[in-house]
Amino acid sequence: MNKPMQEPPPQQPMRFRDTLMSVLAAALGVQSNRARERDFSQGKPSHFILLGVAFTGLFVLIVLGVVKLVLHLSGVS
Repeated sequence: MNKPMQEPPPQQPMRFRDTLMSVLAAALGVQSNRARERDFSQGKPSHFILLGVAFTGLFVLIVLGVVKLVLHLSGVS
């Protein structure tokens, strides 16, 4: 007879730390294929979008701060 198909075990949602590390690795371009596959199967797009936008904003603010600091220390501003 037909064997009942077994459902795969439910996957745990990604933790905040896992999502954050994945966004940082993707931003630096060093994310592994295994992590990328996990992200697409377990992660929520909204979490990646929010963290990606937050990371980009923080990165821009840090670069702006460093530039202002260097200009201030050099006496240009």
